[in-house]
Amino acid sequence: MGVLETITGPADLKALTPAQLPGLAQEIRDFLVESVSKTGGHLGPNLGVVELTIALHRVFDSPRDAIVFDTGHQSYVHKLLTGRHDFSQLKKKGGLSGYPSRAESEHDVVENSHASTALSWADGIAKARRLRGEEGRHTVAVIGDGALTGGMAWEAINNIAADKDLPLTIVVNDNERSYAPTIGGLADHLATLRTTRGYERFLDWGKNTLSRTPVVGGAMYETLHGMKKGIKDIVAPQGMFEDLGLKYLGPVDGHDEQAVEAALRRAKAFGGPVLVHVITEKGRGYDPARRDVGDQWHAIGKFNPETGLPFEVSGRIWTDEFNDEMVAIGREREDVVALTAAMLIPVGLDGFAAAYPDRVFDVGIAEQHAVTMASGLAYAGLHPVVAVYATFLNRAFDQLLMDCALHKAGVTFVLDRAGVTGSDGPSHNGMWDMTIASIVPGLRLAAPRDGDQVKRQLREAIDVNDGPTVIRFPKGDVGPAVAAVRQEGGVDVLHETSRETCDLLLVGVGAFAAMAVDIAGKLEAQGHLVTAVDPRWVLPVSDDLVDLARRAGAVAVVEDNLVSGGVGAAVSLALREAEVDVPVHLYGIPKRFLDHASRGQVLEEIGLTADAVATSVVTRLR
Repeated sequence: MGVLETITGPADLKALTPAQLPGLAQEIRDFLVESVSKTGGHLGPNLGVVELTIALHRVFDSPRDAIVFDTGHQSYVHKLLTGRHDFSQLKKKGGLSGYPSRAESEHDVVENSHASTALSWADGIAKARRLRGEEGRHTVAVIGDGALTGGMAWEAINNIAADKDLPLTIVVNDNERSYAPTIGGLADHLATLRTTRGYERFLDWGKNTLSRTPVVGGAMYETLHGMKKGIKDIVAPQGMFEDLGLKYLGPVDGHDEQAVEAALRRAKAFGGPVLVHVITEKGRGYDPARRDVGDQWHAIGKFNPETGLPFEVSGRIWTDEFNDEMVAIGREREDVVALTAAMLIPVGLDGFAAAYPDRVFDVGIAEQHAVTMASGLAYAGLHPVVAVYATFLNRAFDQLLMDCALHKAGVTFVLDRAGVTGSDGPSHNGMWDMTIASIVPGLRLAAPRDGDQVKRQLREAIDVNDGPTVIRFPKGDVGPAVAAVRQEGGVDVLHETSRETCDLLLVGVGAFAAMAVDIAGKLEAQGHLVTAVDPRWVLPVSDDLVDLARRAGAVAVVEDNLVSGGVGAAVSLALREAEVDVPVHLYGIPKRFLDHASRGQVLEEIGLTADAVATSVVTRLR
């Protein structure tokens, strides 16, 4: 039996001798590679935090001490050390979540996988426990250097540093990366801390040389040592953190468990907020991950653990369509620039960046800054394309509304992973964006139904210069093109029983347009006259769609977004305002957080399949 098999919780870990820990670390890495190869998941980040997580659980007393992971994709080791060893259904329905989950364990605190939030969580937890008189309880926030590019992290640091006796430890897991290499001024600062040893060498020289100088030598050394902070600011500026009021420890080799443990024990005993700077290597211990220059296997599908090669070669995905078209547009229009929030590769801007490196701005995990910066770029005569996951647009709503839309800035937002994404759980489903966008004055939103439409509508969007435009598409493989039988103004008619009249006008939004055609066929086979359409630009609701509704007995809208406040709700309002008195049936995502499962399983559970919608519509048409 290996050591890992004996670990059912932190108490078992604390009982191990230091000599047993390197073997445990290797067992954990072997387990992760073997398990994730069968399920897919966040492998690289977890390989990098093995010793760090062991040290955390040996020094602190979870769950009495709260350990908060920022983003949470690096929590697999934490799960193992808190007794969760069944990774066979990782990220699958009924299996372990890919992030911390309160439903799984009392050791999990924050399950929101949006970055740069851990410090605020930790600040609140630590202050609440102090107010409640809970002495001796510590709070730890583990945050990557990439997440420190988010402004919210610095808002929290500003408050934490002002509270001199707050029992809170900040562990900066510095692997020089978020998804890809971390960039920006903070990254440069941390790099200086990682690489500079000039201060220590200078003090060693001073101690050895000046102490041998008669009479004045000792005094000179004490004076020199008193200048510690100033010298650090010159040759190793960790003084920045101390200027903020934080005790700084490090840098520490994150793969020397004993060194990390010693630093954490010092931090725990300090009696106030301490920042422990730990240097780790993403993908540590598994060469295929470590050598991957793109993202060091940040997230990976199923693979052969012996070779590191994927078992399946993925097909062409929606993101590829956007990626290729951005490169083509870049050749034609020098005014088009692009912004990403530390997700250059996942959102498909790597092609544009390779072709036009001076026209791409990676702002780090700072969506708010990205949107307002884009508004400034538009004011100065450029057309910015801001590419983010749909779920992350939530983080920049105020900037979208007040900086972009209010100023009629010509900015195009491209939302990847829109709708149900499934396996990454509730925080990653892109189910809020059309509801959010629907209340923004002057915003126009397109939901392409296929790869051809991604390209066409992207070009249409960047031709708009008097307000924000949004293009949104889902995760995964892009299907075949869905042909229109004719156009009705700006609306594409995809299926039509009769041109003069219909029992039902079926509106398919985005990727659900193909489903709408399928539903129309099912209803037509039961004797109903059905017209299925793709509005293409779904917000605001077009007059052309309203005119089509006038000739219908009823309208049904199917969308991969919250049913509350989504496109269907906008269609209902538009028809009422136009005095078109027909029933409108709405099919979308219910207003609740969706557990992790495959996209297909989630859609089936919430009734967003062709069979389920067709069955429901038939009962309403009778």
